[in-house]
Amino acid sequence: MAESFADIGRIEAIDQLYRLSAYKPVENLSYTSSKVGARVSTATRLYTEGIDFNLVYFPLKHLGYKCVVGVAGELYAALAHPKLLNVVLGISAKLDFPQVKDLWMGITVAAKEHGFEAVDLDLQPSPNGLSISVSATGETAQLTDKRRPAAKSMDLICVSGPLGAAYLGMRFMEHGAELFHKNGEQPDIAQYKMLVAAFLRPELDASALGRLEENEIYPSYAYFVNRGLSDALLRLKRDSGLGAKVYADKIPFEGNSFQLGKELDIDPVSAAMNGGDDNRLLLVIPILQAEKFRREFQGFEVIGHLAQPEAGAVLVTPEGVEFPVKAQGWPEI
Repeated sequence: MAESFADIGRIEAIDQLYRLSAYKPVENLSYTSSKVGARVSTATRLYTEGIDFNLVYFPLKHLGYKCVVGVAGELYAALAHPKLLNVVLGISAKLDFPQVKDLWMGITVAAKEHGFEAVDLDLQPSPNGLSISVSATGETAQLTDKRRPAAKSMDLICVSGPLGAAYLGMRFMEHGAELFHKNGEQPDIAQYKMLVAAFLRPELDASALGRLEENEIYPSYAYFVNRGLSDALLRLKRDSGLGAKVYADKIPFEGNSFQLGKELDIDPVSAAMNGGDDNRLLLVIPILQAEKFRREFQGFEVIGHLAQPEAGAVLVTPEGVEFPVKAQGWPEI
């Protein structure tokens, strides 16, 4: 019989979880940078069962890993190195202690991978399913902040990997869960394993920020793409005061995106623009550093460029037709 929290108790449960990891309990939750002039940044995300994940098919280790990637990416977009991670798990009665161990293992593996020096943990009861609150603190070197250039028309818009894959993977898993519920049929994940992995366990290069600094490449703007490319482009347009042109035939896609899109009746370009949950970095690189960036960061793809303000934020088709970018949560302009 699996261990229950009623048998263990909250304090002992937290102690056991820490003993399973390379981290120790955090005595002081405040963070003060030890580097003169460094800028401290924070990022917070709340993941809730039934909205952000479905435990019918979501492995708990992957879920814990993904939650950390979600806030680490926000720090990288602020050009900040991760330092402190705060985690609060709202645990429902249907989860036993071994399952929470799996969740915690995913969290601590990702925390180590992304360089968090300390991880604070608290456990709380939840009447409405599992919830995971993650808050991250990081710091940006003063030199990095000082050397960030002003954005100019024709500067490059680059992304760190395929877009739309996570949304397609999510829709595939939801479709599979429906089939299993109706007739017990199991989905064939092997054919679309890369798309499923993009949703269940997204990868984010923990070395990218350090390599940017080593190569003295300083983006004028950086965003974490997790609500679709359209949202990131509209934020870029707002923050820079410039236009942004992205080319549909330059957007990178995972191998079987178009095949799965056809099966699910989803346009992969639409999934990239509006699907969300991609966990990718978008960087604006000065045009004068284009050759160096392409050479040193071959995992990134150039998908467009900044433009004059009157251009707006647009998606350009292969035929040269420009469509204004729209995204949920933004007013119609």
